[in-house]
Amino acid sequence: MAVQRAAPGARRPLNVPRLLRVTAWALLALVVLSAGFVALSWQPGIPADALQARWAPPPSRFVAIDGLQVHLRDEGPRDDPVPIVLIHGTSASLHTWQGWVTALRPTRRVITFDLPGFGLTGPNASGDYSDAAYVRFTLRLLDALKLQRVVLGGNSLGGAIAWQTAAEAPQRIDKLILVDAAGYALDSASVPIGFRIARMPVLRELMRYTLPRGVIESSVRNVYGDPAKVTPELVDLYYAMSARAGNREALGLRMRQLDWGPQNTERIARLTQPTLILWGGRDRLIPPSHAQRFARDIRGSTLVMFDELGHVPHEEDPKRSVDAVLAFLARDSTRK
Repeated sequence: MAVQRAAPGARRPLNVPRLLRVTAWALLALVVLSAGFVALSWQPGIPADALQARWAPPPSRFVAIDGLQVHLRDEGPRDDPVPIVLIHGTSASLHTWQGWVTALRPTRRVITFDLPGFGLTGPNASGDYSDAAYVRFTLRLLDALKLQRVVLGGNSLGGAIAWQTAAEAPQRIDKLILVDAAGYALDSASVPIGFRIARMPVLRELMRYTLPRGVIESSVRNVYGDPAKVTPELVDLYYAMSARAGNREALGLRMRQLDWGPQNTERIARLTQPTLILWGGRDRLIPPSHAQRFARDIRGSTLVMFDELGHVPHEEDPKRSVDAVLAFLARDSTRK
């Protein structure tokens, strides 16, 4: 009987059954590992009232707006004719502004709050976390506090809400403060791992039940110019705010509703408010080139760059960044 031998270098026939078995075992191992990870790191959402003792002492209070109990702080002299309202970024909370508030409140009324889907305010019933929904919410908050005209500032997402609110209701906004603000199409050099997880369908579902502290710490360190400034206490804060019941699901919904693109350039160019643009030179999420674009598109705006800071300069170095704010606010607010 003749035996045929494969020529040197010829491929052996593919063993399909064996390949299927190996693949099945690999998938099973992945499922088991994933299940084990979730079981070990399972963290049900924490009710807001269980977090309030530590994270919402006076002057925190809760104001009813749009069916939500909005976590808010209103500090400084009540006779300030044009209060300052500051809006935090994605996955942050009103605590991010504490350094600025401490410097501003002796002479200015300063209002900070947790956006729907974040902090102690928590998720809304509609699941709408679009920019338009946040602008409507901000205007209703101003109405609830009977604020006719304000200085409006924001960081990242909060910056996007601030300038869009100014575009929607220019008569309500006296000045703008944009801190590493979103607005143009993103071209990030590095995205925090927590945000990346929130963009992936399967992992986004797992995130509803677990978001380990290590992921939170990595994400916070990612947005600092000097990661060594990230303390355990700061990670505690961000971890607690992410664990607030409903916030992880809300983050996933928010990431699906992002809509920052070229259409915003024309709207930004129509802004007329005196505008201060603050930016961290080491911001890898929204790079400094975006600061230059805001400065170019908003006529008469002032740009201050902090070369060694990251995406949250107000949090990373509140003293230096708020000094620029104080100088800006001291100028004549008459529009050019």
